[in-house]
Amino acid sequence: MRCCSVNECIFGRPNKVLLLSPRYTQHLPDMRVGLLYLKLSILQFRSSGGIVERRYTFLKRLCQVLCALGFQICSLLGSDIEVQVPVNLDKYMEALFAFTSHPSQFLKSSTQITWGNLFRHEILSKNPVVGQMAIKYLRAARINLLKTGFPSKNDCPGCEFSRVDFDSDEDFNCSFNSFRAQQGEAVRLACKIVPFEAFQIAREWKLWFTLHRSIKSGKKGLCSALSLSAVQWDAMTFFTESVFGQLFKILEKEKIPIDEGIELLQMVVNYETRDPLILSCVLTIISTLFPFVTHQPHFLPQVLFKIFPSITFELVEECKGPRTRAVKNVRRHACSSILRICRDYSDFMLPCFDMMYEHAKGLFSNELLLTQMEKCALMEALILVSNQFKDYNKQKAFLKELIAPVTAQWLSEEMRRLSDVISDLDTEDQMGINRSQISFCVNTILGVVKRARWPANPEEAKAGSFVVSTTSDGAPIYRNPCAEPLQALLPNLFALIRTQNSLFLPENINRLSKTFSRVYDIMDVEKNFALGIPQPVLDAYDSSAYRNIVERMQGFFSSLYDNCYQVLGNAGPCMQQDFYATEDLAEQIVGSAFIHLDSVPDHRLRPLVHILYIKIFLLSGCIYGFSIGLMLPAITQEEDEAYEENHVTQEVVEEQLLRLVTREDIYMTLLAICFNSLSWEDTINCQRSASVLCWTLLKQVLGCNLLPEAVTWLYTSVLKGLQMHGQHEGCNAALTQLALLIYESLRPRYAELRFIMNQIPDIHVEALEQFDQKTIQSTVSKAGEKKKKEQFKRLIAGTVGKPLGQQFKKEVHIRNLPSLFKKPKPTKDMLENTDTACLITLFSSDCDSC
Repeated sequence: MRCCSVNECIFGRPNKVLLLSPRYTQHLPDMRVGLLYLKLSILQFRSSGGIVERRYTFLKRLCQVLCALGFQICSLLGSDIEVQVPVNLDKYMEALFAFTSHPSQFLKSSTQITWGNLFRHEILSKNPVVGQMAIKYLRAARINLLKTGFPSKNDCPGCEFSRVDFDSDEDFNCSFNSFRAQQGEAVRLACKIVPFEAFQIAREWKLWFTLHRSIKSGKKGLCSALSLSAVQWDAMTFFTESVFGQLFKILEKEKIPIDEGIELLQMVVNYETRDPLILSCVLTIISTLFPFVTHQPHFLPQVLFKIFPSITFELVEECKGPRTRAVKNVRRHACSSILRICRDYSDFMLPCFDMMYEHAKGLFSNELLLTQMEKCALMEALILVSNQFKDYNKQKAFLKELIAPVTAQWLSEEMRRLSDVISDLDTEDQMGINRSQISFCVNTILGVVKRARWPANPEEAKAGSFVVSTTSDGAPIYRNPCAEPLQALLPNLFALIRTQNSLFLPENINRLSKTFSRVYDIMDVEKNFALGIPQPVLDAYDSSAYRNIVERMQGFFSSLYDNCYQVLGNAGPCMQQDFYATEDLAEQIVGSAFIHLDSVPDHRLRPLVHILYIKIFLLSGCIYGFSIGLMLPAITQEEDEAYEENHVTQEVVEEQLLRLVTREDIYMTLLAICFNSLSWEDTINCQRSASVLCWTLLKQVLGCNLLPEAVTWLYTSVLKGLQMHGQHEGCNAALTQLALLIYESLRPRYAELRFIMNQIPDIHVEALEQFDQKTIQSTVSKAGEKKKKEQFKRLIAGTVGKPLGQQFKKEVHIRNLPSLFKKPKPTKDMLENTDTACLITLFSSDCDSC
């Protein structure tokens, strides 16, 4: 046995050799935790000369060991192996907590999953030691949630460690966001263990902030995104959301501290600030604490009067200029708060509906007070509350009145006319009003189809005249009060979708001026998200959302395209049979959503694929109705009457037609997509398609008379996949297996597969002949399956392509190289080796000063 270094001895196998091994279960939780706890003084090291990287690396390794031990403790307790809770569990948790409270962001992050496992564990979560540590963890979370420690700054001890662990502020910010999400989960789990203590900790933190005015810093006396006050408020807001969001779920109604909660909410409502960053946090906390209001309804008006003024929040300095991001966020938070309250407590908000509606109409009357998006948010909130009318006619009348201005604008002749072309960047964006009106109309329609609904209770729906009929099994068929107002708006929606797809035709692209040549491109934000590039952390709250006309145009086209398909995807579930009864619906969808798709760029097809695929029943219904119209045109009136009388026959015909449609319009399309995807530049997609989808779909049609061209294409698609991804082991195995299955199943009937095999580079003809004869005759036994797979793999090896980095590599061969002299390994006695550190020296007094 060779002599092991300290690192290898302690860190080498915490999760491998000892994992769930009965041989070590009696000693692992006690002995190893005790040894590690003796060395916790290392965590307190501070070096006047800066961080010693060797020592810091040791801390990271030690943290990994502690987390691995925690994983084993959680795995052993409650398993088939009889293991008791370690007697020194408190020492282990103190050790883990020492890392959680360390200035290093990396060390704090490394412990979060372990805390979650401990707090989530069925046995450990009930242990008093864990309960006490949950309280300490919650108190420490108030500090750990502060977004400090950026490598470019020197405002806290963690900055020095961040300069070792992170390349930039953006890198740190990305890591911190992940850390905060994990810590939020751990906080919620800790709340389940000590709910009342968590409430008090959150209450103490909020009381301290409300009693001490925020320290302003930054331009114009306001907070910046990274100033201490804004960072503290942001952390407290996240902590409050995590704690109270969990408390309302786990505590019984009579155990909720209502009086203290109302007192806390009163303090938040009374807190006054003109700082947009802090005001956004205040609004979020009000939304979080709103469930307390349901226990004392008389407090509701005060809350609403606090939120509504923030919808039109302005800074005096901005009256003559564009609104900053921070101000827009305040207004967005206020609208979101109203929307969230009306969504979750629509029945509770019903008595305030008239007051809200009058206030909203006052805001709508002044075009300068609200943006179009803010108007849509308020309209959605009103629609959500109106769902509680439980009266079809009353709700229908309200919806007609609410969207009357939109209906008039959407159906006007002005909406059909094209705008003039702007070719100069310095020219004022006069067409912004037109774009705003189009967006407002589409967003309003989307808000209606998403929010307007009938009562969930069947009896209430029936009493309110929402039920028009019943199905054969007695289930009610509902009608939506928004169906009639929306039906008149659908033709222009289809026209807009058709127009947008037509914009990507080459002749229309060529008409764009140089200034606007990029308006149809993917936005930088979406591009960075797709590439996983983190967003900048800089204080951008005093800048506008879009910097120039081109970016505003990009945002307009992107959101409009998505929203149009959102409307189309939600129209079916919302309007039900009224939507499917639309005249020539199938032709209108095919002539708008599916027109000129060969010219539409891939990033624009995402909403089409995602939304309409999710709402596949919409397409099935349209195609089904369309097929019925094509296949049964000659039914006379007498035959139709007889057909209606024979319900059994009708059901059989409908079911058979639906099967034919879905199998022949949809099935082959899915098959083509799956085999096409094998050669896409996406290894994960290739492996999944080859191992799960392709053969599952193909074997359903093996008994059919497939065209030779189709068989050739299917097999060639697999070989193309090998050429693209064959160098990856997982893809190679999946594709080879798929190719073998296809060859074995279809070669006896299709000689074209042998012709394809002959074209594979460097294939051994004689070996192919032998394999081909065995395949035709099916003479291979089950015992020879493995040998057969290996033989087939060698046959198609010539299709496997090289990685891009190896494709243009020049091969160099040097012959007759002399052999290298290898020194024999010296034999060393472990006890005589005093140069290498070991457990004895690690825990000696000489190491305490490190």
